[in-house]
Amino acid sequence: MLIVMKKKVTEEQIRQVKQFLVDQDYDFHQSTGANHIIIGVIGDTAKIDPGQLKCFNGVLEVFKIPKEE
Repeated sequence: MLIVMKKKVTEEQIRQVKQFLVDQDYDFHQSTGANHIIIGVIGDTAKIDPGQLKCFNGVLEVFKIPKEE
């Protein structure tokens, strides 16, 4: 799962998303680009509702990575 943060996201908004992931026992990796921050969630994300993450201030979009067959 990839979480794309808005261009003008605050450190507090990023912290809240990260804390949610930690509380749900997920690990993550942050990639900081020129315009956006992308948080890659590590683990079986089938239990995470993308809509729940989209409710966080600062989240632009959430992408689920499809399972291979």
